Parts: sequence; structure tokens; C-alpha cells
Amino acid sequence: MGALLTPTRIEAIQRRIERIVERLKPWSWLWPPMAFAAGLSSFFLVDRQQWLGAALALGLLFAWTLLLSEGLISRWLSRRGHPTPTRGVTTFIAQMIHQETLFFTLPFILVTTVWNSGQTLFALLVGGMAILSIIDPLYFKVAERWRSLYFVFHAQCVFLVLLVTLPIMVHLTTGQSLLLALGITILVALPSFWHLLKQRSLKRWCAFFVLTLLLAYGAWLGRIWVPPASLWMTSSALSPGFNVEQRLPQGSMALTPQAISENGLYVYTAIRAPRGLSETITHAWHHNGVPMDVVELNIDGGREQGYRAWSHKQNFPEDPSGDWRIDIMTGTGQRLGLIRFEVSDDAQEATLADGEIRASGLSGLNLRRFVPGRPNDEEARPED
Repeated sequence: MGALLTPTRIEAIQRRIERIVERLKPWSWLWPPMAFAAGLSSFFLVDRQQWLGAALALGLLFAWTLLLSEGLISRWLSRRGHPTPTRGVTTFIAQMIHQETLFFTLPFILVTTVWNSGQTLFALLVGGMAILSIIDPLYFKVAERWRSLYFVFHAQCVFLVLLVTLPIMVHLTTGQSLLLALGITILVALPSFWHLLKQRSLKRWCAFFVLTLLLAYGAWLGRIWVPPASLWMTSSALSPGFNVEQRLPQGSMALTPQAISENGLYVYTAIRAPRGLSETITHAWHHNGVPMDVVELNIDGGREQGYRAWSHKQNFPEDPSGDWRIDIMTGTGQRLGLIRFEVSDDAQEATLADGEIRASGLSGLNLRRFVPGRPNDEEARPED
């Protein structure tokens, strides 16, 4: 190894990398639109051609491995008396990887975000980071002057790439992917607090330990604000009846207290998931903000229009009048969507459960994607 990596060869490699970077810099303005196009196309490749999406994700993870190894490589070269890569070169390479990461994951975040929930703040954060990554003066200022903030930015990018790629590449559930992504992100973020240990005292060690615990606990509490990047609700419907053979909601009724008590209510949801991904989702019922029932449903990925799952609630309180909300959640508490309806004695004010399948998210742009009726579809239909 020592004979292979001689000082002369290492210097030649570094000079070659620096020349490549210098040639790329005048054309760096092309990278943001190219990265955005790559990110957008990556979403559709993952959605329609799983192996192509997995190949893109694998390449992105490989780039992140190199980026995370940059510090180790620099220390290894320094200890052996070799020159280390300049900060400008490493920051430029990191910027390109950050841009590709953010624009690769942005379509997944935008599609799976439930915009009338706290997930909107997370989506805006990712969008803001994407904008920051393409504003060179601001990005390099953060990288040079505010290293702690830069490490946090870096850690968030690690979290995003793991959140999106793990379900695609190794078919982990959204809950497993979230836990693993949070754990790795915390490890990556720890260097931003490492300055506390410059003076190795018991007080500073305790502060470092407490910050680590707070970071982990805050990340876990904030999971409900994180969109499940590999799952999204493509359509939903409310109906008084259901055709099990055709897997179609049917019938129509105004949701008055008498009608809903006598007939119950079917809730239909179609959930899009990558091929081979099995998940447990829940229909969580709330009446006037008070939790009522939780119905678990098992879904399998692969169907373009979404895996069709439904639940049937029959047990309602004596007075079911008021606002109802059904939260569609993952097993770890990430929101997939929500359905609201009003139960009222006045049929004009009550919600009409007409069995019409309404598109959600991206599927709303292509109505053909959720026309049901294809053969060999599986089903999930617990009843309350």
C-alpha cells in the first residue's frame, strides 16, 4: 500500500482533481437545473422502474460514502506527511453532492407531504435547504464560517437520502427506515457539538451527553412531521356500502346521525408503495378532536394505482353529530393523509358519502392511475 500511494502519486492525484474542479466551476450554474431534472426523473424512475431507481439511489449512497470518508482520508494523509485536499475543492464537491441529494429527495417529500399538517414545515425546510445549496455565496459562507450549522445541514442531507433510499434498495418499512435514518443522522450530527470537548472536563462530557440525548429525543418526537417518503395516499372515498368482489365503494347517503348509526361507514384508501414493500397502516378515527378507534390494515406495494384498503366502522356514539377526522398513519405515526367529514341532523350541512374515489397528491394529475378493477389485486378490509 505504501509503495502504491507514494507522495508523488498522491500529489499527482490531488492536482488532477483540482484541475477537474477548476474546469467545472465556470459551468457550475448548469448543475442546479440538471440536478433538479435528475431528481424529478429519479422519482418517476423509482415509481415506475424500480431497478433504475435503485441504481440511482445506490450511486447517490456511494457518493455519500466518499463524502463521509473525506475527513478520515484527510487525517490519514496528514499523519503520513502528505498534503491534504484544499477546503475549496472539498466544499465544491460536497456542494454538488448536497444539491443532488436535495433535488433527488425533493419530489418524494413534496408528493408524500400532507400539506394541511405539520409536515408542511418539514417540506419547506427541505425546499429552503435546496435553495441554499444553489446560492454559492451563502452556501460557501455557511461552510467556511458556521461549521456547526454546516454539519447540521450535512446531517439533514444524510437523513433525507437514507429516508428515501432504504425502502427502495433493501425494502425496509417506513418505520425501520425512519429509525435507522435517525440513528445515523445523530451520529453524523455529533461532530457539530464536538467543540464542547476541547477542554475535557466532566462538565463538558455531561453537556455533550445531554445534548446527544436531547437530539435523539427531539428527532423521535418530530417523526410525525416527517413525510413517509416511500408511501403516499393516491385516493380515498367514503361510502355506505362496499362491493368486495370489485373492491369498489358504492352507494350514497348524507351523513346524518340516524343514517350513520344504521348503516355504518366505509372508508376506502389507496396507498402507493414501492414493489415488495409491506407495511401496516392505521385508520385512526377522531370525533370532535377526541380519539375514538384505530383500525390496522396491512398493505403490499407494487400496484400503480395504490393498494386498496378499506375499513368499516359500525359502532358510533349515541350522538355522533359533529366533526369527524380519519388520520391515515403509518405504524410509527407518520401521517399519510386525512379525511374529514361532518355528521349533522341537517342533511344539507351533513357530508355526502357518495362513494366517489377522489385523487390525492400526484395521482390527482392523472385520473387514470386510480381507476380500479385490475385483476389479481389484494385487499385489506378489517371491520370495527
